[in-house]
Amino acid sequence: MFQRRTKLQRKPSTGLAAAVARRPGLRGWRGRGQGEAVYVTAADEWRGTSVQVCGLWPFVGGSGTPVLGVPIGVHTDTGAPFGADPISWFMHGMINNPSMFVLGLPHYGKSTLVRHIVLGLAGRGINPLILGDLKPDYVDLIEALGGQVISLGPGRGHLNVLDPGEATGASARLRASAEEHRANADRSTDEATAASLLAAGVKAEKLAEQLMADSHNRRLNMVTALITIVRNAKPSAHEESLIDRALHILDDRLDRVPLIGDLIEVIKDAPDELRAIALDRGDMSRYLDATDQLRQSLYSLNGSGRFADMFSQPTDQPMDLTKPVVFDLSGISDTQRDIQAACLLACWSTGFATVQVAHTLADAGLEPRRNYFVVMDELWRALRSGEGMVDRVDSLTRLNRTEGVGQAMITHTMSDLEALPTESERMKARGFVERSGMVVCGALPGAEMEKLNKAVTLSRAEQSRLISWADPGSWTDIGGSRKRVRPGLGKFLFKVGGRPGIPVALKLTSVEENLHDTNKRWRITTGEGEN
Repeated sequence: MFQRRTKLQRKPSTGLAAAVARRPGLRGWRGRGQGEAVYVTAADEWRGTSVQVCGLWPFVGGSGTPVLGVPIGVHTDTGAPFGADPISWFMHGMINNPSMFVLGLPHYGKSTLVRHIVLGLAGRGINPLILGDLKPDYVDLIEALGGQVISLGPGRGHLNVLDPGEATGASARLRASAEEHRANADRSTDEATAASLLAAGVKAEKLAEQLMADSHNRRLNMVTALITIVRNAKPSAHEESLIDRALHILDDRLDRVPLIGDLIEVIKDAPDELRAIALDRGDMSRYLDATDQLRQSLYSLNGSGRFADMFSQPTDQPMDLTKPVVFDLSGISDTQRDIQAACLLACWSTGFATVQVAHTLADAGLEPRRNYFVVMDELWRALRSGEGMVDRVDSLTRLNRTEGVGQAMITHTMSDLEALPTESERMKARGFVERSGMVVCGALPGAEMEKLNKAVTLSRAEQSRLISWADPGSWTDIGGSRKRVRPGLGKFLFKVGGRPGIPVALKLTSVEENLHDTNKRWRITTGEGEN
């Protein structure tokens, strides 16, 4: 029997509390027999332009996915278009420096993503510089862009590490410009104009001096880096001083570009300046003892060691910075990792030095302003090649913002950086990731998450996504003309600082597909045609 309610009990409540009390929850009325939904289906979603859906209300929401820069693909969850590249994002203030660090397991599309960005930036007039292509992944693309392919390897090409490159010619142009400004100032009858011309002449003269000083330091660093790889240990302080002084002597003596053999001869001749550095106290035997190990290391670079004559002969093809450039190192076997590392360092050093020359001439008004996008692939090979390599790579890459250069550094996992021998080097290597404007992560194993979190903050959902992308996929064949595709192939998480990452599926055009085929040698075996 039901109890009869009193008038007080039957009086309806009023106000907001009553309205809320009568409203069902997100899943309906709660309670037995009230019709609560156990599963709520997701609402259907459609995407359209503002022209197509401008009249729909209220279930229309704008997408927060950025579309600035090279079109990359679509958001894996919403299907929203996504565009990005480090130069465009830097120019619009979205990141602090124009660089990106790409991490991901092999064969999940890292190089394809970077090639896609390279192609997009080239279309905007930004010259790509591929400073060391080991597979090769970029040669076809650079050839299609009408660029320059420079082959390097034992028996395949030469790169003289003592060659100042364009610095000598650029310095001469700057000094000639300074003389012209001074002459025009002498002829000018207007004091303000004359003062301006004199100031321009002083600036050009200083730029010429800075250019030659930087060129000297680059050659010194490159020789000491190669010696480090030969010995797997850094040269001593007095050996660096000997090389430094010997290079100055060579520049004064020779009216041509010096070679490694010339450097050996200068040290062997024992001029007074070098003997003073060696502290031989007038005893030639002490000088020979102090320079024996250095000369032995240089002999290894002069055609008698595993490097053959790659670095001891005149440069075959100087870089042309008006075109896209790739250094093709694919002729070097993967078993020769020290040679690969030496070639990578030589290519990086040459590339950044030539870019500096181009920007210096542009600062003086002698050349049009150009911007470049530098790709440094297989970073881990150079870092592991010997003691002190992290510092040398760090010095090469630290000034990308002020030098007007966009940059992409690529490696497989954080374990590549954590495998360095000392904690100091590991911290500096993590700095490459921390300083990057954007970090792009592809498929990664679960063991990488803790290491990656030291440099980039990842939520649990983001970590789970990266791990799921590393899944090998189904064992069974799909059948027909459809290929088996791994879940994480072509998928990347774009991270900027502490912001939530943007998961993106890379989309290629039909024109790009042949350029991005890195399995060409398997076509005959599998009977596949061109893709």
